[in-house]
Amino acid sequence: MSHDTQIAKARKAGFAAFVGTTIEWYDFYVYATAAALVFGEIFFPSDTDRLTGIAAAFATYAVGFFARPLGGIVFGHVGDRLGRRTALVVTLTLMGAGTFLIGALPTYAQIGFWAPLLLVVLRFVQGFAVGGEWGGAVLMAVEHAPEDKKTFYGGFAQLGNPAGALLATGFFSVLSTFGDDALRDWAWRLPFLCSALLVGVGLLVRLKVEESPVFESEVHTATEPEALPLKYALVTNWRPILLGMGILPVAVGGYYLVTTFITAYATDPDVGLSETLILNALSVAAVVELIATLGVAWLGDKVGRIRVVIYGLLAVAVLAAPQFLVLKSGSVALIFVTFAVMRLVLAATYGPIAAVLSQMFRPQARYTSISLAYQGAGALFGGLSPLVSTLMYQATGSVWPVIGLLIGMCAVSILCLLVAPQHVDRVDEDTSVTSRRGPNSPETHPLSSR
Repeated sequence: MSHDTQIAKARKAGFAAFVGTTIEWYDFYVYATAAALVFGEIFFPSDTDRLTGIAAAFATYAVGFFARPLGGIVFGHVGDRLGRRTALVVTLTLMGAGTFLIGALPTYAQIGFWAPLLLVVLRFVQGFAVGGEWGGAVLMAVEHAPEDKKTFYGGFAQLGNPAGALLATGFFSVLSTFGDDALRDWAWRLPFLCSALLVGVGLLVRLKVEESPVFESEVHTATEPEALPLKYALVTNWRPILLGMGILPVAVGGYYLVTTFITAYATDPDVGLSETLILNALSVAAVVELIATLGVAWLGDKVGRIRVVIYGLLAVAVLAAPQFLVLKSGSVALIFVTFAVMRLVLAATYGPIAAVLSQMFRPQARYTSISLAYQGAGALFGGLSPLVSTLMYQATGSVWPVIGLLIGMCAVSILCLLVAPQHVDRVDEDTSVTSRRGPNSPETHPLSSR
């Protein structure tokens, strides 16, 4: 395969990864935004106080994260045995169906306890689908790319996160202009129902992308099949899987602290900011992250992907206190700037992660392994961080414990990055693939050039 042909296929795979993950994360984030703003009131008893209702909504929100490892196992098996593309088509369809049905759910006032129960079931479906989505989208982008551009093209899959967040918060920001009553009565349903249209577009794009060349040459054409992907991953890759989980507290959990939890905190009567202001600030911040993501991914190919992530983590730790304390300043400009700068440095912790994690594993059972690492971290850090933060704030009346939690996440991530392995895929002219990590490999040292 010529270099130009490989680049053309990498661009196509990158674009498909961007579109697909944008839709998947949009579906995931409309739930997160609705949980912070309205679900505590419409899916739980009316006599529940505000913070308890939000905590209950975040508990149903966490269910989606706990379902993600299971989705990673199931669709990791599909992706490692039948192909990355097959798994991705199924996950996108399943996510869209779950999100659409949430938009059609009756409220607690209409059907009582069945409302939160059905909400939990559909949230589980969302989590199950997104559990298989991310790993496959990342591998399609990274495995199509040449070695010296893997971080950049892996960044296309990462673009889906801020793009999905922008669509979700932007949609709710517009709907909030109709007033609080309209938002709680009917308007919250529209972002969920519109998911059906987005899924149709995503499927059209995804079906046009060729299968991963690494899967075709190394896995699909193997003379003897490997052990079950899950068994291979747990027996052979358990160390890098645990390291991968340790790399991700900020990329998955810290992200929700400065988006989902901060929405609930800022609109609490003790802080007193309007929902529209916070949603607008989050929307602007999502634009900043969207613009920055490919830039930091490109930088990762130039100066070292792990180095870029570590610098981003250090910046997050420095900004942790200002991010929350600025909310009581009363300065709209400061709030917008602080939100934007935090998401800028978060992009450095997230944009290169696709290549960092994918290259921690050899091609065999790579889909399962990367999904276990990412979705396991998602369940632990992403699923629990908004709930734990809300309970910490409720118990202490102070945001400082939450700030300390975010700084601690940064420290754990940096320690794991310093010992993370990085493998190199070699696609030769006969399309065979080797994965190596030796003393002369440019990926041996964590702070290497790629």
